[in-house]
Amino acid sequence: MRYFTSQSITLQKITQNLPESDGLAVVADVYPFRLSPSYAALIRQPGDPLWRQCIPDVRELDDDGQLPDPLAETHLSPVPGLIHRYPDRAVLLVSNQCPVYCRFCMRKRHVGGGEAPLSREGLDRALAHIAATPAIRDVILSGGDPLMLDEASLHYILERLQAIGHVAIIRIGTRIPVTLPERVTPELCDLLKRFHPLYINTHFNHPAEITAASAHACGLLADAGIPLGNQTVLLAGVNDRVETMAELMTRLLAIRVRPYYLHQMDLVRGTAHFRTPVTTGLEIIRGLRGFVSGMAVPHYVIDLPDGKGKVALLPDDVEREGDMLILRNYRGERITYRDIPVSDQG
Repeated sequence: MRYFTSQSITLQKITQNLPESDGLAVVADVYPFRLSPSYAALIRQPGDPLWRQCIPDVRELDDDGQLPDPLAETHLSPVPGLIHRYPDRAVLLVSNQCPVYCRFCMRKRHVGGGEAPLSREGLDRALAHIAATPAIRDVILSGGDPLMLDEASLHYILERLQAIGHVAIIRIGTRIPVTLPERVTPELCDLLKRFHPLYINTHFNHPAEITAASAHACGLLADAGIPLGNQTVLLAGVNDRVETMAELMTRLLAIRVRPYYLHQMDLVRGTAHFRTPVTTGLEIIRGLRGFVSGMAVPHYVIDLPDGKGKVALLPDDVEREGDMLILRNYRGERITYRDIPVSDQG
């Protein structure tokens, strides 16, 4: 497997006029930094919503209360590179790179930690496990960003998956339309549309990420017959206001991207400063319902610790005991989830 060639801006270049830049370099030594010129051009000033998503923050190192792998992905990995949490679907980690390393990444523990994608041998072992597990009918390519791979590597992966009779659906999770829209070319779309039914979930978090370039990238994918969804992460200081979320969701529909999930921040070490109280997410959903098209209202979900799965929440249906929420997952299990007090919101 190989990556296609892309450029990156150095942390020193973008933070050279900041007095605290040395401290940010220390953070980047622990959690790697990468920033595409395309995304850097969207940043208006230090501390704005896009800056917060991609520039290291010293608070990333001041977080011992959360875990590197709270979703137990390692435990749910029958072979390296494959996560099998739900009975009928599996996540195939084909890439370890992204054009931009988001500071809130759920796989912050290892994304960017190595240069090589999943090896051909490792991929073949993961594909063999999928082929030997008839219950798996839906495979999600993730990473890192799968579209960081070159066309030959993508073709090999998709062709192998399509050849497995019980795999009925292939999905790709990518932030490329946001962070490197020029990667989405007619040639790439011609490749992808050969493997329908294929779905893409992308990842817009703020209205400023919807530009002529990202809209064009999504348009090319949609014109190739690929249904597009969007998974937004609720981030303190970025998109935790109803007005921001309403603008984002309605503008996504205008570029043919259907809002799918609004994620509560995972309990990943190094990301606690992005967390909001669950009440913030519920109030955002309350503020969207009835005021924007129903198609613009995503499912607000918590991905439960220990691999227990996603739970969708609606206003007024949450059971609470102090700072603990009592939730039921898809198996009917009653699970406690630690919230943060509203007063702790950063």
